[in-house]
Amino acid sequence: MRSEAATVNDYLESLPKDRKEAMTQLRNAILKNLPKGFEEMMCYGMIGYVVPHPLYTPGYHCNPSQPLPFINIASQKNFIALYHMGIYCRPELLKWFLDEYPKHCKTKLDMGKSCVRFKKVNEIPFQLIAELAQKMTTQDWINHYEAALNSRK
Repeated sequence: MRSEAATVNDYLESLPKDRKEAMTQLRNAILKNLPKGFEEMMCYGMIGYVVPHPLYTPGYHCNPSQPLPFINIASQKNFIALYHMGIYCRPELLKWFLDEYPKHCKTKLDMGKSCVRFKKVNEIPFQLIAELAQKMTTQDWINHYEAALNSRK
């Protein structure tokens, strides 16, 4: 479900109460733990955390007018989603996340390549997400992103 909200606050206000509370907690866990340099904004109809153009002038290769995306969170129809590009591109970070998840959550992990789906809002492992948010700086992400782009050439 892609939102047309112009601001993060508008996005949150548009959600049902239970989703709004969970998304607000998820947002706060990320904001309090994300290394300096990342910025929060609406992107792709979701709340996004990006490397802004002043830190990475080329922007996102698919659309250079957009800043480089890193994490997105969204309230989808049947779940809350966390999209984290670091666990997609860094096998050691993915391994860490897979090893830590059962220590924080009793439910089975529902995950795609970069998408973690939480079907029950009361079972989101906020502390684990906070720790995950701390794992990559803007420069780490830029370096991995550029290495991935260069390997495709």
